[in-house]
Amino acid sequence: MRILGSNTEEQWMRSINLAITNWILELQGENADCPSSNCKTPSPLFSYSFSTYGLWKVQLYCPVISMLVEKSSSPSPDENLLFSLNYHQLEGVIQLNHKVIVQEKWIEVRVNTDNNRCDVMKLVTDKLMKERGARTSEKHFPSRIALQITPTMQANIISISVSKSSENLTREISTEKSIEASFEPPNPHMGISFAAGETMTISLKPWKFEQSVYRNTAILNWFLHDSVNGREVFSSKPSKFALLQPKAWFKHRYSNAHRPFTRQGGVVFAGDEYGESVSWKVDKACMGESMEWEIKGWIWLTYWPNKHRTLYTETRRLEFREIVYLTLV
Repeated sequence: MRILGSNTEEQWMRSINLAITNWILELQGENADCPSSNCKTPSPLFSYSFSTYGLWKVQLYCPVISMLVEKSSSPSPDENLLFSLNYHQLEGVIQLNHKVIVQEKWIEVRVNTDNNRCDVMKLVTDKLMKERGARTSEKHFPSRIALQITPTMQANIISISVSKSSENLTREISTEKSIEASFEPPNPHMGISFAAGETMTISLKPWKFEQSVYRNTAILNWFLHDSVNGREVFSSKPSKFALLQPKAWFKHRYSNAHRPFTRQGGVVFAGDEYGESVSWKVDKACMGESMEWEIKGWIWLTYWPNKHRTLYTETRRLEFREIVYLTLV
């Protein structure tokens, strides 16, 4: 895939995943009584990894129709919306910086986010999407990304350290109270007026980043939150009233000024905002050796209505696992 070059690779994978999408839809059409979970490809996604000095990279592609449905609502989507949701693919890039620091009694391996990107790209032309689909903007969006980074040789690890749950996105609450009163001098109809008011403003950034540790595994999590009630999007469901509101936060989500995604509908987590590192202390006897590391991840995609009038929502998930290498020098 690397020999093809990035442009040819992208076109090739979109062609392959378009064919896979058509194949699965044909299987579902021929086996109407068969659960859709049985109409899957042997491997739901294609991914590969790349290790070089100072950088680990994982590239992955997956047609949305092959992803596991974690939850969905009723009624079922109409034919046009179903076409739009099916004919997209997930394209993901995980790039992590790594650095080896030789200390007096151990070797420190430090890893931090360089650039993590996730996009949901259409597999058909704009013309076909307009003719048979709902709208080009009716598609899934990333709602959570989780990574686990684990050294495979556990016996060589002395300890692991993480920084704070970095860039926990701010919540600002400001309260303003006001009281107004007036009194007029005594007269046959003495007047007294009184008014009190209180306003509260809550500001929530949509994405929250957390770090945690399980044994010698570092866990990195990016969560998308509903900016109205603060709930995690991938595990929650909006009310029917919210779905019908024209000015809800997830409406026009690719064009409004406060959108949580790029204009194309993806997300980018860069090192300048999510760059706090995770570090492992490794036995100094491993100096000069090549260490194997596992990068395991999950990506959740969610659909809530954008401009199309529907009450249908769903969340899908994929899992990937890649092995990368690091030489302790």
